Amino acid sequence: MKFGVMIRGQYPEGDDMRVRLREDLETARRAEALGYDSILKGSHYSSHPFQSVQQIPFLAQVAALFPKLRIVAGVVLLPLHKPLDLAEQLATLDIMSDGKFVFGVGVGYREVEFQAFGTTMKQAGPRFEECLTTIRRLWAEDFVTMEGSHFRLDHANCTVKPIQKPGPPVWFGANADVGIRRAARMGDCWYINPHSKLATIERQMEVYKRALAASGKGMPAEFPIMREVFIAPSRAEAIRLARPSLEVKYKAYRAWGQDKVMPAGDDFNQDFDSLIDDRFLFGSPAEVTEQILALRKQLGVNYVVFGSHWPGMALSHSLEQMQILAEQVIPAVRQGA
Repeated sequence: MKFGVMIRGQYPEGDDMRVRLREDLETARRAEALGYDSILKGSHYSSHPFQSVQQIPFLAQVAALFPKLRIVAGVVLLPLHKPLDLAEQLATLDIMSDGKFVFGVGVGYREVEFQAFGTTMKQAGPRFEECLTTIRRLWAEDFVTMEGSHFRLDHANCTVKPIQKPGPPVWFGANADVGIRRAARMGDCWYINPHSKLATIERQMEVYKRALAASGKGMPAEFPIMREVFIAPSRAEAIRLARPSLEVKYKAYRAWGQDKVMPAGDDFNQDFDSLIDDRFLFGSPAEVTEQILALRKQLGVNYVVFGSHWPGMALSHSLEQMQILAEQVIPAVRQGA
């Protein structure tokens, strides 16, 4: 079992982002010191009401300062980008991290982002596949000539190649069944999102397994899942402490339309008790250990990414969560697994 820490960096507008960046880097420093395997950073644009530093420069700084950690782009919204630019940027990250970069990919769901980058939700799926295919060709071939929907490569080359061959592992973030089938067909693994309820994920596991079989593949060697987590002496106390920040976060996600692209029954338009049911990891260290072991048994996952720093939460709380997880939960999970 491996374990990572997601740094979303969702801070209120008006905060001094120099201070917040130092806090994000302190989280990465603590993760390395506590023996976590990786740091993950997502990416959104026009993310009102939050501020967040961007993914690629942040991961580059983490790679330079904390070389023991794998760095995971979790995820890059491929339909928003040109493949040659990404191929060179991400190959550079793989070099900077000495071959410890993970290429997480996603389609996205926000019209404000699609419009800003000159595309639409309807075009997102085909552009996603086209972009990923082109990046892999640029990493593998000396020169690439091809006509894309929004680019043209004429004997173009990727001026830097990644250390990992044929390229960094590709984790597919996906909520919908069509995305999960795409993950089986094109990805190295499905990166299970933190928002779906366990009952939905169990159903989608069958979708994933069938799609893997249709592509002539077995279960991935590395199979990650992300979950929101908060530990306290009791589940009731964990919920009480986490509730103010998580309510702010999921109110923003509703406004962004996140749950409109979730499977039926997984929407966020419900009271907090219903929102957290069958979705997040809350409780004492022993309870959270059992919940993680249950995920491993039910789904076969072997890489858990923790999200435990949400809008309005003091850094000290999230660092304390990381320490409890590292000292009391992770050893117990590995022993139980």
